[in-house]
Amino acid sequence: MESGDQALQRAIATIAQSDPLTKLLEQVKLGRMKPTDAGLRAVTDSWIHTYQTIIESGGFTSQALRRLDPHPRLAVLIECGVLTSEQQAVAALRTSYDRAVAAATE
Repeated sequence: MESGDQALQRAIATIAQSDPLTKLLEQVKLGRMKPTDAGLRAVTDSWIHTYQTIIESGGFTSQALRRLDPHPRLAVLIECGVLTSEQQAVAALRTSYDRAVAAATE
């Protein structure tokens, strides 16, 4: 059986694999890619879906969830114009995270 720390490390690694901040945001900042580029949108949508799936899988403590908090990364992507706060996927990820935090044990 996997320990809580192992599950957290696996979740972080999985989220990082599709993270648009580490792979593509620099290209947007340098002007090589537009925030509305279809490829960037596909990566971002995949990342949001992966993030939400992991959070909804449950079993994380409130401390672990603080380490998985998507809000700072979403804020950066919104600031750069890659996402908007009104997008359904963004709202769904935030809601899933907030529900998980409310249900988490310490």
